[in-house]
Amino acid sequence: MTLSQWFIFFLAIQLIHGLGTWKLYIKAGQKAWKAFVPIYNGVIFMKILNRPTWWVALLFLPVISLIMSIIIWVETARSFGKNTTTDTILSIVSLGFYSYYLNYFTDLKHIEDRSLKPKSGSGEWFSSILFAIVAATIVHTYSLQPYVIPSSSLEKSLLVGDFLIVSKMHYGPRVPMTTIGLPMVHDTIPILNKKSYLFNDRITEQNSSLKSKFQLPYLRIPGWEKIERNDIVVFNQPADTLLDMNDFRPERNYYKPIDKKTNLVKRCVAIAGDTLEIRDGYVYINGIQNELPVRARLQFSYEVTLKPGKTFERSIIQQLKTRYDITDGIYASWK
Repeated sequence: MTLSQWFIFFLAIQLIHGLGTWKLYIKAGQKAWKAFVPIYNGVIFMKILNRPTWWVALLFLPVISLIMSIIIWVETARSFGKNTTTDTILSIVSLGFYSYYLNYFTDLKHIEDRSLKPKSGSGEWFSSILFAIVAATIVHTYSLQPYVIPSSSLEKSLLVGDFLIVSKMHYGPRVPMTTIGLPMVHDTIPILNKKSYLFNDRITEQNSSLKSKFQLPYLRIPGWEKIERNDIVVFNQPADTLLDMNDFRPERNYYKPIDKKTNLVKRCVAIAGDTLEIRDGYVYINGIQNELPVRARLQFSYEVTLKPGKTFERSIIQQLKTRYDITDGIYASWK
């Protein structure tokens, strides 16, 4: 969706909210017109629900807004005395349109200063888990995110299986482009091994119009610093043909949105405007051999060619590794 389409969608949501709650506003001592004013209606509605005003900001964060919408639907019913399990289920299953029933077909009284503490142990557990997911998703999306090294390309610096905590604030967090998906997961639902987001991944250049209509344009929040040479960075694979790191099938056209492409961890040896050369296995930037940080080591592969009449023995490879202090791979061949 373009920005103009998102704006129209936003106004439509405001209209739906206003039509479904304006009488509830009146019962809560507010003017009906306040239900139709974008953003301001959210501030007033939080007062009606006896919830903090900053909740309004959460309604504009991709993915998190889905969770918050469910909470708002349930809180609306509870603010007018509808506290039963049936009311909660109807609020969720109807995607919030249960408020239309409350607005037009019931005569409810607004409960001011209602207790925000759940009335059952299960309700308290559910509320705690839900808000923990919201908080964790905010941190995961805009601040710090854990990763596990999937491949061996950075060995001698980072190993396969190493666990990383990556700061998104330094280079600037990217606003999620895929707005409908499960929180706290990347592209696949664990165990179920199913796609975790709403998007048409069976796509080619010829049918690109099949892309999800709920995609946000690319947007990155300004960071603290810019990428420098030899920084280790995490990014999404530009042309992704992987369902996961164990399912590499180049012939398969497996399309993903940018923010759901496979995560890669690499060292950035050159930046925009640099010239890059590789001479005898060494990287040269702008004609000067690249100097790695102290903790970084180059990784090489060695080919051992045996003389005629010599037979391959594993002990020979081990002797070469020990003699020349080789910790990388050796590939044997015969003449």
